[in-house]
Amino acid sequence: MKIEKQTAPEAVTAELGARIARRRIELGMTQANAAGQAGVGKRTIERIEAGADTQLSTLIRLLSVLDLAEHLDQLVPAGRVSPMEILKRKGQSKPRKRAVSKKICRPRAPWKWGDE
Repeated sequence: MKIEKQTAPEAVTAELGARIARRRIELGMTQANAAGQAGVGKRTIERIEAGADTQLSTLIRLLSVLDLAEHLDQLVPAGRVSPMEILKRKGQSKPRKRAVSKKICRPRAPWKWGDE
């Protein structure tokens, strides 16, 4: 199955679990062996391969054991815009428009005490 933008999260986790299981089998590893190397329980590997949710750190450790960690860089590419560039771009935006217009100050009659 190809994972696409519209693919439901449950389907994605199921597909990733199946791919992890296939990779583990390609390497000739048992679930217990992979779990031992990753520092997790065998049941955790079973759950991941079945498409259940897992902690990100557990997934990363398992991917390292399966020699797939180098592909994590493609998962979320590094940002190309530096924080300084973002700040510079904010300064180039159009000035905000006022919600209300300025009041015109009209000369008033001089102020007087009430008893005058």
